[in-house]
Amino acid sequence: MKLIFIFTLVFAAVNCYKYTVKTIDVLLDHFTFTDNVTFPLRYLINDSFVKDHRSPILFYTGNEGDIELFAENTGFVWKVGEELGAIIVFAEHRYYGKSLPFGNQSYSDPRHLGYLTSEQALADFADLIEFLNIDRVRPVICFGGSYGGMLSAWMRLKYPHLVVGALASSAPVRQFTDVVPCDIFNRILTGVFGVALNTTHCVDNIKKLWPVLQNFTSNDAGRKFLNTEFKFCKPINKTEDFETFYDFLQDVFGNLAMANYPYEANFLAPLPAYPVREFCGQMNNKYDKNEDLLTAFNVALQVYTNYTGKVKCLDISSAYDTSMGSQGWDFQACTEMVMPMCANGTTDMFMPKKWDFKEFAADCYKKFQVFPREKCAIAQYGAWKFDTMSNVIFSNGLLDPWSGGGVLRSSNPAVGVIIIPDSAHHFDLRADHKDDTKNIKWARKYYIEKFKEWIETY
Repeated sequence: MKLIFIFTLVFAAVNCYKYTVKTIDVLLDHFTFTDNVTFPLRYLINDSFVKDHRSPILFYTGNEGDIELFAENTGFVWKVGEELGAIIVFAEHRYYGKSLPFGNQSYSDPRHLGYLTSEQALADFADLIEFLNIDRVRPVICFGGSYGGMLSAWMRLKYPHLVVGALASSAPVRQFTDVVPCDIFNRILTGVFGVALNTTHCVDNIKKLWPVLQNFTSNDAGRKFLNTEFKFCKPINKTEDFETFYDFLQDVFGNLAMANYPYEANFLAPLPAYPVREFCGQMNNKYDKNEDLLTAFNVALQVYTNYTGKVKCLDISSAYDTSMGSQGWDFQACTEMVMPMCANGTTDMFMPKKWDFKEFAADCYKKFQVFPREKCAIAQYGAWKFDTMSNVIFSNGLLDPWSGGGVLRSSNPAVGVIIIPDSAHHFDLRADHKDDTKNIKWARKYYIEKFKEWIETY
């Protein structure tokens, strides 16, 4: 029998979602019989809505970040939990948040990081579900968004005896080599910026921006202007700093599109309603002088970097919330989650860049001393057809750049495909809001109807 240690702490989230924080000891390596080392995996649980011993379990498969961040931004699960009288569980992904197998040393050694895989995480979740549902009388429905949505779908695929169904929101389960074009993300992203104000000015100005920034970072006078204008926390002082700024801006544009909700939100960063529209509103003119273009861009950029007005300088080291596990995801992207990205500068607004797996692999080895397995995820889970799946809903918003790697059609009637034209990244998992679109309201109603069907037939 596996030794289980549970630590309990009552916590009230910012959005008044009440839960208890616990841990369960899980195996460091589920796929060996010669080592029984364990570590505490954190999870959040609320059982205040439970009606009887057969009440369902709503299980959020945590993704690349602190699990409390996802609990506070996944209001739909809380709504469904109350309506269905369910136990609500948010399980943290190993190596993220506080679920660190080697503590502060978890990222210090590639040999430690070798246990950071989706397969190991799914096995963690399976152990937790078995512990919470030991007599298996409760139907378990998995939820997840983005990578968490991929995990939810894969939980139903890998552990159908434990999970009765899954909602995989904005899950790019097809964003892999030779499955979708490598430029699909950037094409959709550019389209989101293109329709924000129904003019081409915004996208055209972003395209013009890159050679201007390259030129300004290549000389002392240009760098002085940029440092004065953008107020970098760490001033740029060499030509190579353009690459750092460019990488940062690519992430910013992606995040603006992903969080393009019709109301103020604070997920990837504090943002206004329709942040892409707000950004493009500051870039909607023609600029004869490069300095004017850069000044306008700086104002636009602050929609993402300084919406609160409290940020004193621009930190271009990362475009993500500090509670998001970018280092862990970088490792996963360098091992099993190889998602090719490219741009051509014509059908997208970025600098042309081909996908070069050899170059990518060399960079991964330089960072982590590991080589990526290009088609590992495809071999493990499949990516073309989902004929053997059942009771899985794949939802995608067409304003989400990741939708190009999602499931947008299926010949399997047991796999639901919901396409939401005016939705950004896992918008459907957020809490109800007075400014929700009709399509979002319809989708959430549909999900609940399907959940009830799954529960009734369990």
